[in-house]
Amino acid sequence: MMKKGDIVETIDDAISGTVKRVSGTTITIEDTDGFEFQFEDNELMLVSSSKALDNAIYDADIESVKKEKESSKRKTVPTVKPKERHVPKFEVDLHIHQLTDSTKGMTNFDMMNLQLDTARRQLEFAIRKRIPKMVFIHGVGEGVLRQELETLLGRYNNVQFYDADYKTYGIGATEVRIFQNVEL
Repeated sequence: MMKKGDIVETIDDAISGTVKRVSGTTITIEDTDGFEFQFEDNELMLVSSSKALDNAIYDADIESVKKEKESSKRKTVPTVKPKERHVPKFEVDLHIHQLTDSTKGMTNFDMMNLQLDTARRQLEFAIRKRIPKMVFIHGVGEGVLRQELETLLGRYNNVQFYDADYKTYGIGATEVRIFQNVEL
């Protein structure tokens, strides 16, 4: 038989608490949040009738909180997938609308020169900064810019160029690999 002060748990629910009143077979318990519930005595099981276990449960709760806090402090380092490890990070978009605010008054020749000058400057920058890979995004179009870009890249002994990753860029980009230890 349960009495006032006993610690009980429900059999079917995740409710536990301290017995506050016993009226025949109806038992009123108060949970840790201060809410009162009424159950029949056959729906409850006795956890402890002594106050000593109450302190043990309290200590166990502190330990579980400490463990939870310690585990949340560990920083998870994002794993880099093998394919992502070799994906170039330095991208240069050679689309004309990315390079100038307005093409008004510019001929096709002027636009092409602006694009190629930008490509040359960025390639020289990558060589100086020892950036091993870069991607020039030139678009598909008629292929004139791509052809001129390949001619420009062919003048460098320390670069290798090929189509960039299709999944990422489609067919309108060229990836450049820069070899840093080649004598010029």
